[in-house]
Amino acid sequence: MGSGRSSPARLDPRGLLLLLVTVFGWGLNWPAMKLLLAEIPVLSMRTACGALGIALLFGIALARRESLVVPRALWPRLVVVSFLNVSAWMGLAAFSLLWLAAGEATIVCYTMPVWASIFAWIILGEPPGLRRVLALVLGLGGLSVLVLGSGVEVGVAKLPGVAVALAAAVLFSLGTVVTKRWPLALPPNAGAAWQLSLGCVPLLLGALLFEAPDFTALSPQAWALMAYAGIGPLGLCYLAWFAALRRLPAAAASAGTLLTPVVGVAAAAIFLGEALGVREVVALSLTVSGVVLAVRG
Repeated sequence: MGSGRSSPARLDPRGLLLLLVTVFGWGLNWPAMKLLLAEIPVLSMRTACGALGIALLFGIALARRESLVVPRALWPRLVVVSFLNVSAWMGLAAFSLLWLAAGEATIVCYTMPVWASIFAWIILGEPPGLRRVLALVLGLGGLSVLVLGSGVEVGVAKLPGVAVALAAAVLFSLGTVVTKRWPLALPPNAGAAWQLSLGCVPLLLGALLFEAPDFTALSPQAWALMAYAGIGPLGLCYLAWFAALRRLPAAAASAGTLLTPVVGVAAAAIFLGEALGVREVVALSLTVSGVVLAVRG
């Protein structure tokens, strides 16, 4: 089932399109978050954006007359995957931006295909084929060039950000494989809405306990960026991601997300003025090559 020759037949074109939507939405969100952190604390920012996404997803579910009822036996599994797919990812990924540039944080977080392949091997019994191993080597090579290619700039000051970003990648990858192994028997929009809702609870509690944001002082740009983050990356993109995951093998779906740092680094260069020189071009070329090879199986 996990052999390289059978993989191409399982790659649903609709799943690939949904994955592409997710990749662009999430990639553009990194510079948006970096800009927002200049005006609002991490947990408050993520919770406010999450509230917009939750409202959108529940609204779509109701418009499509989906049942919002969660069977009692499903609650423990729903809580676990909500923590992995939403709480850990949203919280830790955003915290990494306190130490890392948007491009750097994007790159480190999107080492997730490595961990997803390992978890898929352990949990799903899908040993990676030769092409997928080579794809991951190329992808990680690209990420390594971006992070270390300018002379190991990570340094002591950036180590907390790297550690937090790696934790986000590992936990989200585990959530990806767990969701694939034990799918949630919920309607797609309602399922995504519940995951985002439950996943935002720890972030909200943290914001209430440790932060005191002044929303009245936010600039029009900040409000616009929060609207984008809530409606796009945390609403429609989460919906697209879960839908893609139902149509694609777990390792292939996660490998496809390697395109996200390409979008993130390019967007950070355009909107934040972050570096985009020879080093970045070489790294992105390696990453894209890895993605193409992974998608082909």
